[in-house]
Amino acid sequence: MKDIILKKFAEVFGDAEGARAYFAPGRVNLIGEHTDYNGGHVFPCALTIGTYGVARKRTDNKLRFFSMNFERLGVIESSLEELVPSQGAGWTNYPKGVMWAFGEKGMKIPCGMDLLLNGNIPNGSGLSSSASVEVLTGHILRDFFGFDVSNQDLALIGQYAENHFNKVNCGIMDQFAIAMGKADHAVFLDTADLSYEYAPIALKGAKIVIACSNKKRGLGDSKYNERRGECEMALAELQKVVDIDSLGDLDEETFEKNKSAIRDQVRVRRAKHAVYENQRTIRAVKALKANDVEQFGQLMNASHVSLRDDYEVTGVELDTLVEEAWKIDGVIGSRMTGAGFGGCTVSIVKDEAIDIFIEKVGRAYKEKIGYAADFYVVEIGDGPRNL
Repeated sequence: MKDIILKKFAEVFGDAEGARAYFAPGRVNLIGEHTDYNGGHVFPCALTIGTYGVARKRTDNKLRFFSMNFERLGVIESSLEELVPSQGAGWTNYPKGVMWAFGEKGMKIPCGMDLLLNGNIPNGSGLSSSASVEVLTGHILRDFFGFDVSNQDLALIGQYAENHFNKVNCGIMDQFAIAMGKADHAVFLDTADLSYEYAPIALKGAKIVIACSNKKRGLGDSKYNERRGECEMALAELQKVVDIDSLGDLDEETFEKNKSAIRDQVRVRRAKHAVYENQRTIRAVKALKANDVEQFGQLMNASHVSLRDDYEVTGVELDTLVEEAWKIDGVIGSRMTGAGFGGCTVSIVKDEAIDIFIEKVGRAYKEKIGYAADFYVVEIGDGPRNL
């Protein structure tokens, strides 16, 4: 891939002299969905698919962007004086947002750059292509200009850019999983205080399979911000009767005892998901540590049911993929992953069942939905790096 992107960079920008190549992964969340902005736990891992980049410093303030995923858009020009979000800027709002966020944190970008990207994450799939671009950009800026920032800082800067530049009210999980990725491990992260530990993923005789629904969705125009608002209202109502900072502070029993403080049944269901999903995630990691992959799979299944019924973020595409997966022998667990409303499912499938899984789920999905899903057998990889 390095040779391919350097060659394309030379083609697009005249030559590749002084250019450097980089990579940042995508991520998949194994369990703990819509808990990250509710002060709960998440359990994501970085993938070996992600975003490749080639960058080169300029002697002026000009920014020139090119994506091999959107070649028809050609080179998109901007400058360091134009670090403002705009609809016309399209995907370049993500790298520009990170450059802006570095400036907001007192690290001004001293010169422009030429930047070429090539992602092999399915676009709009929910595997965090935007967060991958953000972490990649932050890593490039650190490498170019010697900014004193850790990988955890890169995650926080990426989230800041997403929240304040691109106006998507996302939690920390995506950027954190990508920046802090470790091969063959998932990150058990407490989003309330950013304490974390790496848990080895030893799926003996099984693999992680991602099914992409190919229903496109954008975080900003989904009901993501609406769900977040519902949880914030439920939290404010609960705080009148119980001393908590976030929904993640509650266990199931305390929630059930105090849920009557929430004045609306929809908000009760939203808060219930946040509380129960957090506890499921804690139990799932314990199960994995005890080599109880079957229990982990059952908790994944329960997570999907909660996301479908209480949080209402699945939709017919994701439900079809998961419900068809549950019918197949050798599927240990399956659930939607990401924000929902399209995107992907993640399943743990025994090696001998993978081909049958892809064939049967794929056929049933196409019959019901009318177009095909794509399947990826993935491996867990490291965080951002120079190539």
